[in-house]
Amino acid sequence: MKKSLVYTKTGDKGTTSLVGGSRVPKTHIRLEAYGTVDELNSNLGWLYTYLLDEADRHFILGVQHKLFAIGSHLATDQETMQLKPASIITSGDVESLEHEIDKLDEQLPELCAFIIPGGSRGASVCHICRTVCRRAERRILALSETCTISPEVFAFVNRLSDYLFVLSRKINFDEQNNEIFWDNSWK
Repeated sequence: MKKSLVYTKTGDKGTTSLVGGSRVPKTHIRLEAYGTVDELNSNLGWLYTYLLDEADRHFILGVQHKLFAIGSHLATDQETMQLKPASIITSGDVESLEHEIDKLDEQLPELCAFIIPGGSRGASVCHICRTVCRRAERRILALSETCTISPEVFAFVNRLSDYLFVLSRKINFDEQNNEIFWDNSWK
């Protein structure tokens, strides 16, 4: 069997193929959407290297797999091709995130002020992931103005940013780092 090439040269003129075969410019909002999801996934891989709790590592890896499904969903031109089962996010996937948020949040002190991103390195990387996730959400919403996106995709990405916020707090808590609260009187 011949090894596949990493390069195809088909994108040299600034276009790329969607799942289904249609070609779009690499500046298309669809690529911005799934490219930002890919950026988030890469940052989650970085976050993974800072996680000490095996359950957190396992959950993040599962999220990374779901983000591949979302990328596939966003890259599929549903006008020419039906979504593959592997590209579908379910309400169960969203509920899994909600359950994990609740589980982590129960372990944490009550939140009484806005938190400045920081603390440990892992928590800081988690905040970067959270903000990239919010940008991915905005890109997906912009894409939804021109094509169909599953409501479960919206919900998953929205909950994921909430999960990352709670996880950043847990990382600081586990590592006994004080959270940095917003001081609106700072000059």
